[in-house]
Amino acid sequence: MTMKILITGGAGCIGANLIDHWTALGQRPDILVIDNFATSAREALPANHEGLTVLEGSIADRDLVMRAFESFAPSHVLHAAAAYKDPDNYGEDGRTNVYGTGHVIEASLATGVERFVNLQTALCYGRPDTVPIPIDAPLRPFTSYGVSKTAGEMMVLESGLNAVSLRLANITGPRLSIGPIPTFYTRLLAGKSCFCSDTVRDFLDMSDFLSLLDLSMKIDSPKGVYNVSTGVGSSINEVFDIIAKLIDKVPSEPVPIVPAQADDVARVVLDPSKTETEFAWKAKVSLEESLSRMVNWYNINGVRAVYAHLKAPKGHNF
Repeated sequence: MTMKILITGGAGCIGANLIDHWTALGQRPDILVIDNFATSAREALPANHEGLTVLEGSIADRDLVMRAFESFAPSHVLHAAAAYKDPDNYGEDGRTNVYGTGHVIEASLATGVERFVNLQTALCYGRPDTVPIPIDAPLRPFTSYGVSKTAGEMMVLESGLNAVSLRLANITGPRLSIGPIPTFYTRLLAGKSCFCSDTVRDFLDMSDFLSLLDLSMKIDSPKGVYNVSTGVGSSINEVFDIIAKLIDKVPSEPVPIVPAQADDVARVVLDPSKTETEFAWKAKVSLEESLSRMVNWYNINGVRAVYAHLKAPKGHNF
């Protein structure tokens, strides 16, 4: 039987790549995307997927969510919608990431959804005691985005749904519009100055993430929480250097490195060992190869916009 998949935030980077992925594999499940296009674009969705329906709106609108579920009757839900565009907009983060998630859970229970996949930020761990961060590390989110996403995850896990929550590293892939990679690419090509935060992150190629997501969508796959990562940390300075070389824009002077700001975390590297064991999965693509793929995609398609869930450091106007 063909899956019927409802994707919240489905026009974002991950949702659009997933639809492309299924199309390339010759799989064309019926898909309903709900998206308010706050940080995404309708044109990101493929035009050649016959079973794709797009509903513009916010998951904060309970009536819209309930009507969508009742009419579409999904077998699977991929919950990727999240508010992060404005770090100071606490109300919107709560409406989307908490109340909106509650609406999606309520509708999933009411319509008998068979599998629920939740996407979670690694910022749920806050400032960790150890790195790589084990899956059982304490949850200490401290930003509006991190706190609201963690509240949403906890509701998913306590809902009784057949649910898995994937705590994600920095996913790199086509359409990426958040974080240092599109920022460095656009600013270097425009001849603008850059700076690097003195931080370390783990970067996971989209192809590796999608291979795990395929496994996660299976009804009999493990439930609970899982870190999704290479398990390898790279400094933001390393990312800058690789991108500068790839586009032949290496600056004559070393790029300034600024301390992690009050709303940031110095080191976020996830330990994926539980995921590797229980899903029989492991990341394969190196950082250098992943960034090369990113640059090639940007060279052809450009960067539509750049967003961040962090505030820019004082004295740096981005």
